[in-house]
Amino acid sequence: MEFSKEGISNQMLGLLYERMLKPRMIEERMLVLLRQGKVSKWFSGIGQEAISVGVASALTNEEYILPMHRNLGVFTTKDIPLYRLFAQWQGKASGFTKGRDRSFHFGTQEYKIIGMISHLGPQMGVANGIALGDLLKGEKKVTAVFTGDGGTSEGDFHEALNVASVWNLPVLFCIENNGYGLSTPVNEQYACKRLSDRGIGYGIESYTIKGNNILEIYRRMKDLVKSVRANPRPILLEFETFRMRGHEEASGTKYVPEDLLESWAEKDPIENYERFLIEEKLLTEVAIQKIRTGIEKEISQHLNLAFEEGLIEVNTDKELADVYHPFQHEVMEPSIKTENIRFVDAVSGGLKESMKRHGNLVVMGQDIAEYGGVFKVTEGFLTEFGKERVRNTPICESGIIEAAMGLSINGMKAVVEMQFADFVSSGFNPVVNYLAKSHYRWGEPADVVIRMPCGGDVGAGPFHSQTNEAWFTKTAGLKVAYPAFPADAKGLLTTGINDPNPVLFFEHKALYRSVYQEVPEGYYTLPFGKAALLKEGSDVTIVSYGAGVHWALKTLEENMDIDADLLDLRTLMPMDMESIYTSVEKTGKLIILQEDTIFGGIASDISAMVSENRFEFLDAPIQRVASLQTPIPFAKVLEDNYLPKNRFLDQLLKLIAY
Repeated sequence: MEFSKEGISNQMLGLLYERMLKPRMIEERMLVLLRQGKVSKWFSGIGQEAISVGVASALTNEEYILPMHRNLGVFTTKDIPLYRLFAQWQGKASGFTKGRDRSFHFGTQEYKIIGMISHLGPQMGVANGIALGDLLKGEKKVTAVFTGDGGTSEGDFHEALNVASVWNLPVLFCIENNGYGLSTPVNEQYACKRLSDRGIGYGIESYTIKGNNILEIYRRMKDLVKSVRANPRPILLEFETFRMRGHEEASGTKYVPEDLLESWAEKDPIENYERFLIEEKLLTEVAIQKIRTGIEKEISQHLNLAFEEGLIEVNTDKELADVYHPFQHEVMEPSIKTENIRFVDAVSGGLKESMKRHGNLVVMGQDIAEYGGVFKVTEGFLTEFGKERVRNTPICESGIIEAAMGLSINGMKAVVEMQFADFVSSGFNPVVNYLAKSHYRWGEPADVVIRMPCGGDVGAGPFHSQTNEAWFTKTAGLKVAYPAFPADAKGLLTTGINDPNPVLFFEHKALYRSVYQEVPEGYYTLPFGKAALLKEGSDVTIVSYGAGVHWALKTLEENMDIDADLLDLRTLMPMDMESIYTSVEKTGKLIILQEDTIFGGIASDISAMVSENRFEFLDAPIQRVASLQTPIPFAKVLEDNYLPKNRFLDQLLKLIAY
């Protein structure tokens, strides 16, 4: 292995050695503790230390880096106290996730490190969002993000490269090509000669670098980082290295040819560099022993701190409270001056008022800029707020939701428009696994609103008509709003944007241009978790949301003899169960109308909670009225048969007569 110290000070040459040696020695101790049962799992980066240390050493303390589970050298180079890492691996409170996650599945704003989740791809798009935030704030910074050779097969990797290329984002995409994805060799993962060749198709500058040569890595990184700060752009870097141990320790390396292991063992980044420093008379055996003794002492002291710490104290109230970032709703009273506008105009108005109020708010989506969005919600926004804050995106829902999370991490707000709510399935993973879980895992809010044009009764068929709110009410950490009226849509949207937690904001397409209301002008907010009592009666409680509210209203208007409480939920998570309980205590009968299919929807949970908590007040079985358990059909007669609105009156009358 050829080393060149050109352009690198003697002090840095020594520091790079110490920075590689520390994670190696920590890992060697962890492998002992693993065999002793004192840590539960370990993903080894032995033999790959030069990449982590070289990349991290080239960045400033204010630049974000997104490592993976073999990048211990990133954490130690950033000088995270070792006892906190040891506590993290043992599930102790002094770690970064309060025992709620393990390994490097965490982030820390203090050290500008954003860790991975087990679904490896999303962090690539998150890095894009962080870098976009730096650009919008005029900060000349670089973001570095890691993935392995296996991760380059994921769609998120390709979406991230494309977005970064289109938007000229200052991101260093670092691929650790270590020969295997668990047991799958690289020849079964991709057919191109080099992974860096993938940059060509995206118009991205790319390089392949020897991943075991610390000086080559550090020198190249310093030059590239300096260049990218001055001329923001993405760069794809493939580091050639090898994984000397199993994917994780339990899997072993029996699938690896012995001669391959031996050849890479000869390329050990630390042993070879150590010999070079000795030959250059920059290091002696005495100095090496002194360095090792100092690191060993530090490891032992910090391990003792972690071992001495007690187990996590279980506190159920705290577990539940930490699912969401604290948010104190700021009451902004509506103006007495109103205008009669459509639902779609109210959504547009709420978004526009929020753009004026929050200078750090960015909206992203397909065709939302010049075209104004397929439903024209953002029409005129480009002229008023500019292309940087009103961003057309490629067709890549996952990558854009991830970028929104990155913006949030970098202190900004994001609203993402799904062209249709159905298409969120292409971005499902970052919603339910990254946005939803980040605060519970490591205290990081996800200041993201995802707008969801949804719903049937418009003849759009199975892929443009779903009302898929139950996908998200099931997921802890998400909030879900589903207004039925223009004034609610405007006030709830502004609140959702204020809230630092992730919000799925459902907007029924059939209501966009059919429902008008007097809506207060200017900026105002409405609280989440408070239902609206639209009609009062004593015979029955009707609960609904979205278009179902209008179906129920029409039914009551056409049948004036029905004396009913009608509750519009407005938000589904949080849900106003107290208002439902109060009404049921009065009427003794409950019917829930939803557009979603009947099994596993909101109606089922409301029914269960009322049965469990107010059973003694019920005078009849709770009724659920919902769509058929089929996909949404296209033909009008089939769609009418699918939707519950024509079945609602019959079931309502049967319940009243029970």
